[in-house]
Amino acid sequence: MDKNGFERHCRFMDAALEQAEKAGRAGEVPVGAVVTDMDGEIIGSGFNRCIQLSDPTAHAEILAIREAARHVKNYRLLNAALYVTNEPCIMCMGAVIHARIALVVYGAKDPGWGAAGSVYDFAADCRLNHAPEIIAGIRENRCREIMVNFFAERRKKQP
Repeated sequence: MDKNGFERHCRFMDAALEQAEKAGRAGEVPVGAVVTDMDGEIIGSGFNRCIQLSDPTAHAEILAIREAARHVKNYRLLNAALYVTNEPCIMCMGAVIHARIALVVYGAKDPGWGAAGSVYDFAADCRLNHAPEIIAGIRENRCREIMVNFFAERRKKQP
């Protein structure tokens, strides 16, 4: 990856981190996501809102993908990129594949639920009709830190 590509990925991951911070302040698991178009414009953003919306599908990625699809008025997000602070789960990777998102960039691995290389590797499954490119580890330490701190604070508040 060249310097410009790395800087671009860091800039959009920073936007996803801002979304994750919103989730944490709302008492949600702090995951944030943004979707960009091929011109580098953010066309969708979201943060986890499962508790707030009483919706198990209200993951950051799903909400960002929905907003991006409304923006382009199409359920296909060809040539789009998804930036997310935590490795997408199986539901979110399924949505990425259905939307034909070209690139997934994530920060921290998710050894419990990750479907972009940790537990499952949907992008490498040749049985599926789309394989997004995966880039892992952008702003990894900050992405992991926000999650670790959130759960440490939660444990302190429990009796």
